[in-house]
Amino acid sequence: MKHQQAAEILRDYLKSEQNRITPERFEVMDAALDHEGHFGADDLFIEMKNQKSRVSRATVYKTLELLVQCDLISKRNFGENLTRYESNFRKQTHDHLICMDCGRIVEFMTPKVKKLPDEIAASLDFKVESYSFNIFARCKNIKECRYYKEKQKQ
Repeated sequence: MKHQQAAEILRDYLKSEQNRITPERFEVMDAALDHEGHFGADDLFIEMKNQKSRVSRATVYKTLELLVQCDLISKRNFGENLTRYESNFRKQTHDHLICMDCGRIVEFMTPKVKKLPDEIAASLDFKVESYSFNIFARCKNIKECRYYKEKQKQ
């Protein structure tokens, strides 16, 4: 296991929820935490298979849900009816700008946005546990948009 601290969090969570503690779950955890950017469960499964892993697709799906529940990764939906995941482990809070044409996702951090959830929640007598801020837009430079690049090839 590459991520000792994360492994302890997952092990404690599995014990507390009376889930089995298996080496495959920690293999999925390592792969998910090592993955750069956003990924789907099938993406991770294929990547692991290409690395000669013997973990089943069902184990990948189930373990990703467990990793979400113990807050090591986050589940995201960027409007494409696909569930995507990203690591929370040692990562700063950030927001997303998503191209509605090509699906490109750009992560950003802005102090104004970072303050906004707490201000809104406090004004309505809530306490923020987490938030997700996604801006859906279109690539301004069409030459950079993967959607338009693909259309030009056809």
